Amino acid sequence: MIKSLNIHPNQELINACRRNDRKAQMMLYNNYYKAMYHTAKRILENAAEAEDVMQEAFIDAFQKIGQLSDEASFGAWLKRIVINRALDVVKRGKVSQSYQEMMKQELSEVDEAEEEDGDAHYRLFEVREAMKNLPKQYRIVLSLHLFEGMDHEEMAQILNLEYNNVKTKYSRARQRLLEEVKKLQNQHNNKEVWNVEN
Repeated sequence: MIKSLNIHPNQELINACRRNDRKAQMMLYNNYYKAMYHTAKRILENAAEAEDVMQEAFIDAFQKIGQLSDEASFGAWLKRIVINRALDVVKRGKVSQSYQEMMKQELSEVDEAEEEDGDAHYRLFEVREAMKNLPKQYRIVLSLHLFEGMDHEEMAQILNLEYNNVKTKYSRARQRLLEEVKKLQNQHNNKEVWNVEN
């Protein structure tokens, strides 16, 4: 008998997860954990915190999988759980890695990579550093829009804000990001001039 073409690839796995099948849970985990980790890390900017959030989100998802009505939306549903958990961590101020530690790590990565492709890598570094210098609310709005592909309406729902408020925040966040990138470029250019003169 030919299977229906409308069956979503995750449907059997999700049905097995509803029966608390550990093997099926591990298979779903393996299919989604990298994307969910990166989603959490873009919001939290901390590998350990992102790992914790990702793991906790999967536990939540497997406990609540009976509430999922559409198997095809599993990825989006899981991502929403990850984002909500990451936002909870931000609200509680639990992110533990200090800015100075991150800066040292980024600078050492830039020093190593500049030998190969200095300009391109430094541009990426500038944007990443500029994002870190933004207030949390701006960084989160930019991350959700630029990296998670959410539109303003989706962001309004997940952040529990009015649509116009989100549009305004995004516009201001984008402007601040451009300003921060320019500052970093100026610092970089001044450093190069100082090194040439000395």
